[in-house]
This record gives sequence, structure tokens and C-alpha cells, in this order.
Amino acid sequence: MKYLSTILKAVFSVYGFIVFIVFMFIVFPIAIILSFFGRIRGGNMMYSLCRTWSDIVLALWGILHKNQYEVPHDTNKQYVFIINHISYLDIPLLLKTIRKQHIRVLGKAEMAKVPVFGFMYRKAAVMVERDNVANRAKSVIQLKAIIKRGISIVIFPEGTFNLTHQPLKPFYDGAFKIAIETQTPIKPIIFLDAYDLLNYKSILSLTPGRSRAIYLNEIPVEGLTMKDVAWLKEKAFKQMEEKLIEYKASWINKAP
Repeated sequence: MKYLSTILKAVFSVYGFIVFIVFMFIVFPIAIILSFFGRIRGGNMMYSLCRTWSDIVLALWGILHKNQYEVPHDTNKQYVFIINHISYLDIPLLLKTIRKQHIRVLGKAEMAKVPVFGFMYRKAAVMVERDNVANRAKSVIQLKAIIKRGISIVIFPEGTFNLTHQPLKPFYDGAFKIAIETQTPIKPIIFLDAYDLLNYKSILSLTPGRSRAIYLNEIPVEGLTMKDVAWLKEKAFKQMEEKLIEYKASWINKAP
């Protein structure tokens, strides 16, 4: 039975990959046109296009997404959104999660090398090479400039997939430094089901099912200075960790 399940997942994953590619090529010409509208206006329109793409693709994959709010969420405010990173699905789910606010995502530079998708990625994301100090500094400058234009930013503070089977892996400082320097509140969000829908261990593990994103309490930064980065990072980490445990995230303490 286990082997049959593995085969069915693989077949469904191939179907999912074909769906992804087909719709990527459908939206690609539109993305080229939008790229001529500039980094801000064109970028905002690019995200609207990507949200539509995400809606269609996730529906065809049989993934039903729902946002849950522990407290009311103010879509008129700017935030530094931070989200746990656990699956290849995180970006499509992100596009389903943050709907009514203009955003820019900090993403891995290597993703820009993917044909077709990489073009859209370069136009929509702020890219970073985490091993390159100069590149990281440039990315921070870009993110600060984006915030000044009234746009929220999204950062996965773990940097890479959490392979630890703990709720979270240690956070980088970047999101919290930017929040303090720009006096922009932190808004944590947790993805609960992405690990089960598409495991980071294999791209042939795509499975239909439910997806939940939980909006947590915002963390204000008024009056904080760079001396408070470690405190702010720990506060955000603990809040997200406690909620992942409370909601019984499936990867926690699971044998590798």
C-alpha cells in the first residue's frame, strides 16, 4: 500500500508540474508587458498577475487554502511580514495569504536562473545571495527603499528550509534590523500544512489537501534601536514557535 501511495503521489506530482509549466507560459507574455511599467507600478501589477496564477494552479492541484486570524489584521498598515519556510509551496501559498496589500518578497538569487519563471521572479522579488556580504547589504538597501514607497516586505527569517524537525530553525537578523531602522511593525504568519502538501525532500510528493496560514499578533517596534535586534528576534521566534506547537505542526519532532 505504501508503494502504491508513493506511485500515485509521483504521478500527481508530474501532473502538477505540467500544470505549473503550462500556466507559467500562459502568463509569461503578460509579465513581459508589465515589466515595462517600472519597478513599483509594474511590480505591483506583477504581483496581481502572480496571485491570479496562484489561484488557478492551487485550485487545479486540489489545494484549498484558508487564512485564519488570531487577531484582526489591518490591511491599511505596512508590515515586515515574517513566515516560516518549510516547503516548495511557500511562495504560491504566500500569494494566497497576503491579498490586499502591496508586497515585495526577499528571495534566493539562484531562483532567478530558472528559465521563464526566473524572469518573473527577478521582476517581482528582491534577490539576495546570503553568502555574499555586499549583495546582502544591497538587498537591505532595496528593501528599505521599498518600505519608503509604502509597500510591505516579506521575509522568511530562517533563510532556507527548516530541516530540523523542530518548530523553527534559527532566524537571521535582517528582517528585524530593517523593521527597527524603518520603524515598521513585524507581522508573523505561520504556514501549517505546506510540509504535508509538498515535502522539501522530494518534488514528487505533491498532494491535494487543505492549507492554513495563521496571522499572529503584530510586534510593534516603536522606540526600539539596533541594540534591541536580538530581543526582537527572540520575541518573534518564541511567538511563532509556541503557535506551531499549539497548532501541532506535523513536522515537529518527526523522525528524520
